[in-house]
Amino acid sequence: MTQEEFLRRLREHEGLRGAVLNGIAVDRASRSCTFCIVTDVPYTAEDEAAAADLAREAAPASMRAAVRIVKLSADPQIVRKKILQYLEHSHRAAAACIAEEDIEVIPGDTVEFRFGVDAAERGFFEKNDALIPGIVKMLERNFCKKFRGSLADKEKPDRGGEEDEEEEEQPADYRPARTFPVTNFEKIDEADVPKTATYIEDCDFASESLTVCGEILYIQERVSKPKTDASGEVVKEGKPYLRFTISDTTGKLTFSYYPRKATEEKIRELKEGDFIACTGRMEWYNEQLSFVARYINRGSVPENFVPEKRPSKALPVRYMRVAPEKLVDYDQLSLFGQSELPPDLVNNTFVVFDLETTGLVNNPAGGKMDAITEIGAVKIEHGEIREKFATLVNPERKLDDEIVKLTGITDEMVKDAPKISEVIGDFCKFCDGCLLVGHNVQFDYKFVRYYAEREEYSFEHKTYDTMSLAQSQLFLSNYKLNTVADYYGISFNHHRAWSDAHTTAKIFIELIKAKKCLPKN
Repeated sequence: MTQEEFLRRLREHEGLRGAVLNGIAVDRASRSCTFCIVTDVPYTAEDEAAAADLAREAAPASMRAAVRIVKLSADPQIVRKKILQYLEHSHRAAAACIAEEDIEVIPGDTVEFRFGVDAAERGFFEKNDALIPGIVKMLERNFCKKFRGSLADKEKPDRGGEEDEEEEEQPADYRPARTFPVTNFEKIDEADVPKTATYIEDCDFASESLTVCGEILYIQERVSKPKTDASGEVVKEGKPYLRFTISDTTGKLTFSYYPRKATEEKIRELKEGDFIACTGRMEWYNEQLSFVARYINRGSVPENFVPEKRPSKALPVRYMRVAPEKLVDYDQLSLFGQSELPPDLVNNTFVVFDLETTGLVNNPAGGKMDAITEIGAVKIEHGEIREKFATLVNPERKLDDEIVKLTGITDEMVKDAPKISEVIGDFCKFCDGCLLVGHNVQFDYKFVRYYAEREEYSFEHKTYDTMSLAQSQLFLSNYKLNTVADYYGISFNHHRAWSDAHTTAKIFIELIKAKKCLPKN
C-alpha cells in the first residue's frame, strides 16, 4: 500500500479527514511498528480503531502494527517552536540568526510564516533556496494544514562586544544528501522499498528509512551476545546475523543484517562482487552513527556512475574569525588622478589577494601540500579600494628558516593565529560574488581552492592576472611584482600578503585604466 492510498483511506473517517502521517516508528526487537498520525479535529474511538485496522493492512505481514494519534492544531506559538527546532537540527547557520520573535505566523487555510531578516541575512536565505521549502515540507508533515514561507525586512541591532565573543563558531548549514536511482532491482526481501539510494559519503545523519546501494566488498557471519540474568546464566542464546561491507565508489559502509527465515536462503547466495540495495535505519549508538538493514534486495548503481559534486557548504551568515575592515587609501586620489575610470572597473567588484605559504606545492599531485601562513586581500568597489581582509594563519607545522627569512613570519607570530579551517569560510565569504585578481594569480588561487574544498566550500571565481596584463602592456626587464610596482612608483613591504595585495590592486587599476577594459579570458 502506498502512502497516498493509506492517507486517502484514512481521511475517509470524519475525525481524521485532514490527518497526516507524521512517521512510522519501527522496533526491530519486538518486530512491531507504530504509525504516528496527526489530526487537528476531535476523533472518536471508532476513528482510532479504523486507523489501527488500516495500519495492520499496510504493515508487512511479519510485523505487528499499532497507531498513535495526536490532536495538534497549527497554533502560531507551536509552529514557531517547530520551525526553531528544525533550524537548530538541520540549518544551524540559519538558527544562529533567527530568534522566536523573528518568525511571524499568520493562520488561515494556508498558514503563512515569515522570517524577519536584515540585509546580510536576506542574501544568505535567498542563496539557500532549499531552506524554506524544507521547512514547509516539515510543517506539512506535522500539521494538518498547507504552509507557505517568505522573508520580510526587519532591522536588527548590531551584535557586538560580549555577544560576538561568545559566538566564536558558526556551524555549517545543512545540505541535502545526494542520491542516485537504483538499477537492475530484483526483489529478495521486499519490493515496496525506495528505488533511490543515498550516496554513502553523505550518510552522516540519522534516518528511520535510509536506502544505500553498492558492491559487496565483504561478508561475515556473526552471532549476537547471549542474554544473561543477574547470576550470569544464559537465558537466551545469541542470534546469528550477517555483517556486510559495501561501496558505491563515494564511500564504504559496514552494517548488520538479521536474516528472515523466508528469504535466508537467497540472502546466503549473495557473494562478494554482487550489488545490493539495502533499506534500514541509521541511528546514533555510543555517539556514532550505525546502520542496520531491514531489507536487502539486489540492485546496482547506474552504469558508468560518476558521482555528482556535493553542493557547497553554506557560507557563514556573518564573519566568524576574521572580518574585513573599511580601508581609506589616501594615495588613491593622486594615483588615479581625475581621469575617468573604465566601465569594467566601475561596474564590477574585485578581490585582489595574495598569500604567504610554507612552500610552493599547491597541488596534492605535486607532493605534500604546503600550508598558508598569511592571507591578505583588498576589495575594489566602483574602481576604488574600499576594504581590507588580512590575517596570519597557523600552518600547524614548523616554518623553514628560508621561509622565515623571506617573509619575516616566524613560528612565534603564527602559533596563536587561527587555523586555515577556521578562516577559510570567512575568506570565501569576502570573495563571494567577486572577480579575483592576483599577481601570478593561479598559484595562490590553487591554494585557496584546495583548502576551501577541503572544508567543503565551493570556490570558483573568474580570475585576472596582473603579471599577464603587465606583460601585454609594459616593456620591462622582468614582470615580478616589485619591478612592476617600481614602474608605477609604488613602495611596499614585499613578501607580506597584505602589502603585496594592496600593491597588486593599485597596479591592476592602473593597467585596466590604460587598457580601457577587462581582458577577454
